[in-house]
Amino acid sequence: QVELVESGGGLVQAGGSLRLTCAASGRTFSGAVMGWFRQRPGTERELVATISWNGATNYYIDSVKGRFTISRDNAKNMVYLQMNRLKPEDTADYWCNSDPPTAVPGRGYWGQGTQVTVSS
Repeated sequence: QVELVESGGGLVQAGGSLRLTCAASGRTFSGAVMGWFRQRPGTERELVATISWNGATNYYIDSVKGRFTISRDNAKNMVYLQMNRLKPEDTADYWCNSDPPTAVPGRGYWGQGTQVTVSS
């Protein structure tokens, strides 16, 4: 069964931390490059970070480098995004998916995601 479920979002003050979790089950994701995506208010969805299937290679957009860390546990079918020193501009809805994204039965490409709100 192919499934993607994000969790861990919430309200946090600037400078705080959150850890997002993605349950990514199914053969589609087991050997795939996985990524975290976000959509900030009034902007288009953007790719924030990616991780190779074995965790050896990561990519981050410039605005989160040094603050966010993507990781995965293939044995548990989990992908994580540790977000430190959060800024108000990190406020967004966050999703995980493969890169390039995969449509999942019942949720399409994006589903509900998890909301992160950073107060100043």
